[in-house]
Amino acid sequence: MGEIETEDHVLIIRRIHTRLKLKAEQGQWETARRVHGFFADKCPVYRSLKAAIEITTELVLELPEP
Repeated sequence: MGEIETEDHVLIIRRIHTRLKLKAEQGQWETARRVHGFFADKCPVYRSLKAAIEITTELVLELPEP
């Protein structure tokens, strides 16, 4: 999901929101939340864009199907 605005008749990406959907056993959820807390700072794309574009993420945890 993202938000685009115009500046001098040019489309500019201002914000990006990413929903990370992970299927994992409930016993792994705390680890997933911990990793979600720091993974962006290790991502070269995020590090390259964060000064120019507001980037947020959301972690959605689901149990695997039986």
